[in-house]
Amino acid sequence: MNGRSKIRYGMVGGGEGAFIGAVHRMAAALDSEYELVCGALSTDADRNRRSAETLGLDPGRAYATFDTLLAAEARFPLGERMEALAIVTPNHLHAPMAIAALDAGFHVLSEKPMALDLAEAKAIGAAVARSGKLYGLAFTYSGYPLIEEARARVARGDFGAIRLVQVEYSQGWLSRPIDADGNKQAEWRTDPARAGLGGCLGDIGTHAFQLAEHVSGLAVESLSAELTTQVPGRRLDDDVAALLRFEGGARGVLKASQVAAGDENGLRLRIHGEEGGLEWSQMEPNSLTLRWLDRPTEVIRAGGPGLGPSAMARLRIPAGHPEGYIEAFANLYRSFGRTLRAGAATPPPRGAADWFPGIADGLRTMAFVEAVVENASGEAKWTSLAG
Repeated sequence: MNGRSKIRYGMVGGGEGAFIGAVHRMAAALDSEYELVCGALSTDADRNRRSAETLGLDPGRAYATFDTLLAAEARFPLGERMEALAIVTPNHLHAPMAIAALDAGFHVLSEKPMALDLAEAKAIGAAVARSGKLYGLAFTYSGYPLIEEARARVARGDFGAIRLVQVEYSQGWLSRPIDADGNKQAEWRTDPARAGLGGCLGDIGTHAFQLAEHVSGLAVESLSAELTTQVPGRRLDDDVAALLRFEGGARGVLKASQVAAGDENGLRLRIHGEEGGLEWSQMEPNSLTLRWLDRPTEVIRAGGPGLGPSAMARLRIPAGHPEGYIEAFANLYRSFGRTLRAGAATPPPRGAADWFPGIADGLRTMAFVEAVVENASGEAKWTSLAG
């Protein structure tokens, strides 16, 4: 900390029983750079109170509503008020809360997807521009050290021109109609009013798309997609497939499913160029496999020899000690915090030690969601991906 005060942050959503709020708090705490000073943790008054007590919040800063939080924090002196807001609510609240917080002078780190649609996403971008405040998105998997190593090797041309990009995100937790049986996490994720245009598409398809573009360094120009709802009565998709055409001629396949019964969190990325390719799996995140046309397969290990400086900057413990999801998430919080302290209004460039996903990634993923929905519901074989 070098004698510096901690970054004071607030949280909206993420109260008792919420998975992702606890993850954000663990990630923020890992480097001792942040202090949770306030929150509007639940719309249920009793749950909000219990959550605040459990987290040790000052009862006077455990607010009943988001609007109350913004108004009350703005009245505190600059050295005491919340500096940044973590938004960990269902999707339909991401945009209005982000815009209001930015306009009130607070930095924002939001859960993804950033909005319900591209129009909302662009409105957030406008709020970032006029406020001059920092905006980050929780695309957690881009915080893994070996994802950065993969990106760096592709960027320096180790594999030659990229030809194939294949990304898969496979879960099985929605294989049964638990959304109709009272499961809170499943219920809002399959409600169009709160989840947005896509179910599986918005929840995990956006992760897969962001990772494919981030590591390949290539933008998708057009796609051909299918959205499927496998569980009868479900109101949004639970299975997604898309063919991708990248700039420069590369081709890709994206597959995301939440009805792959038995699968846990099967995020897998493969990229192939003229001379070789790579493979990474989120469930074995400390290994990066490199395959070549003319020499033996290599396995690069987290903390082992051969890692570049940008990947090393994201490592936290010695080789052979497992680190994963929380540490990757904490890398995003650390980078966001360092950028905030530096007074910058945008993330550093990709490849920088303190890069994190921001507006650019959010806009691309929302353009992807809209293009998939348009293509899957229409008759056109291919749909352009704008932006």
